[in-house]
Amino acid sequence: MTNLRRTLGRTALGAACGLPAGFAALAAAEPTAAAVRPAAGPVTVVGGAAIDRTPAAVKDWAIRAFGESDKLALQAGILAVLALCAVLVGVLALRHRRLGTAGVLLFGAVGAAAALGRPDSGGPADALPSLVAAAVGAAVLHFLATRATPGLQPTDPGPDPASDSARTGSAPAGSATTAGSRRGFLVAAGATTVGAVAAGASGRALAGRRGQAAAASREALRLPPPASPAPPLPAGVAVRVPGVSPFTTPAADFYRVDTALVVPEVDVSGWRLRLHGEGVTRPRTYTFAELLARPLTERYATLTCVSNEVGGPYVGTARWLGVPLAELLREAGVRPPSQGGRADQLVARSVDGMTIGTPVEDVMDGRDALLAVGMNGEPLPFERGFPVRMVVPGLYGYVSACKWIEEIELTTFAAHDAYWVRRKWARRAPVKTQSRIDTPRPFSRPAAGVVMVAGVAWAQRRGIRRVEVRVDDGPWQEARLAAEGTVDTWRQWSFPWRATPGGHTLTVRATDGTGAVQTERRTRTVPDGASGRHGVFVTVTAP
Repeated sequence: MTNLRRTLGRTALGAACGLPAGFAALAAAEPTAAAVRPAAGPVTVVGGAAIDRTPAAVKDWAIRAFGESDKLALQAGILAVLALCAVLVGVLALRHRRLGTAGVLLFGAVGAAAALGRPDSGGPADALPSLVAAAVGAAVLHFLATRATPGLQPTDPGPDPASDSARTGSAPAGSATTAGSRRGFLVAAGATTVGAVAAGASGRALAGRRGQAAAASREALRLPPPASPAPPLPAGVAVRVPGVSPFTTPAADFYRVDTALVVPEVDVSGWRLRLHGEGVTRPRTYTFAELLARPLTERYATLTCVSNEVGGPYVGTARWLGVPLAELLREAGVRPPSQGGRADQLVARSVDGMTIGTPVEDVMDGRDALLAVGMNGEPLPFERGFPVRMVVPGLYGYVSACKWIEEIELTTFAAHDAYWVRRKWARRAPVKTQSRIDTPRPFSRPAAGVVMVAGVAWAQRRGIRRVEVRVDDGPWQEARLAAEGTVDTWRQWSFPWRATPGGHTLTVRATDGTGAVQTERRTRTVPDGASGRHGVFVTVTAP
C-alpha cells in the first residue's frame, strides 16, 4: 500500500510538472505560428503528417465514425497523447532532469521534422513553432521539477520524490519548510499556466489579424454576372415532401471532406494560378482579377465525395459560377489525348499542398468543368475553397474538386500519382449510380396509412431515368420522379406507400440515363466509391 501511494504521488507530482510545461509549450507555439504561418503549428503539422500516413481504410472508418468532425477528433487525439506524454516526461524529470528535458526536445524535433516534411512547407521557418515550443516546454519543465524537488540532485536516486522529505530535502512532513515548498511550487505552476493562457490568447489574436485581410478581400468581392447563366430550373424540380433534401444545397450545409486541419484563408490580392506542364505551349500565370475579367459560366452541378457510403450525406447540389477550364487549357495549347495531346492527367495543387489528379479527356469532353469562384450567387466560402476551386461534374471529388487551387500542371498518369492515388484509391473515378431514402428516417415510427417515401438519386453525366421502391421482399414499384434539372444534378423522387402496422424494410434503386440499373452488390468506398442499394427499417404503428 505504501509503494502504491508513492507511485500515485510520484505520478501526480509528475503530472503537476509535465502538464503545465506541455501547456506552456503549445501556448508558446501559438504566437510563433501566427507570425510564421498558422498552418505551421505543432498540432497542425503533426496532425497533417498523421493523416498522410494513415491507411485509406482507417481514413474511411474515421469519416464514417466522426463525419465532418474527423479533424476535430484527430486533434483531440493528438492533444490526449501529448498530455499523456507530458505526464510521463514530468515523472521522468523529477528524478532525471536532463532526460526529462531531452524528452521535451525530442517532441520538438518531431514537430519540426513534420513541419518541414509537409507538402505546403514554407521552408525552414516552418520549424520555428515546434522548436520554440520545445525550448519553452523544456525550460518550464526544468523549473517546475526543481521547485517540486528542491532537496534532490537531478539524478539523485534518494528519497521518493512523492514523499515530503523528497520535496524538502531532510525536513519532516508537515514542517514549515515543506509547506513553503508546496506553496512555492503551486505558485510557480499557477503562474506558468496563467502565462501560457496569455501567450496562447495573443497568438490566436495575431492569427486572427492575419486572416482579416483574406476575410476583407472576400467581403469586398462583387461577382460579375455570368456571360452564360444557368438555364432556369424547370417547374416541378422539387417533390415538396417534408424531409427531402432541398434541390439546391445551401453553402452552410454543403458537405466538407478534406485533409485541411486549418482552413486556408487566402487574400485574393496575392493569389496566383500557374498553368504549365506537358503539352502547354503557352504557360500562363493568372491573377484573380484576370479570371474575373473573363466570360464566366454558371451551372448547377451535384458533387459527390468518394467517401460517401450508400445512403450517406456527402453529396450536394449547388449553382456554381466560374471560368470554363477547357477554354484555359486550349488557350495554353493543350489538346486532349483523343486529339493527340501529350498529357492525359491534369494535376491541380492546393495552397495547402494537396494534389488532385483529373483525366484531361474528361475536362475537355464538353462537360461544364469550371474553375469556380462563386457558389449559389455568393463568393465561395473559405471552407468550400475560396478564392478558386475546381468543379468537374461526373467525377468523385478526390479526382476533380481541388479546393484553394493555385497550380495546374499537365502531366501523365504514368509519370505522377496524386495524393489519394498514392494511398491506393483509383486513378479514375466516375460517379456511380446511387439513390437514397431521405424520408422516412431509419427506425422511425410512422402511423399506418399513406406514408410518403421520398429522396434523391444521382448519376452525373448520365441522368436518372427511373427510381423504384420495394417494401420488404415485395415487387419493385415505380416512384414519381421530379423534373430533371440537368444530367449533372441529382433528381428528387417520391412514392406514396400504403403502410400497414408492423416492421418493414424499404429499399430504393435507380436506373440511369443509359438504362443501367443500380447494382445491389455492396462494396465499400475504397478504391473507387461505394455501391449497393439503400434501405431503411421502420415500424408502422396502428392508427
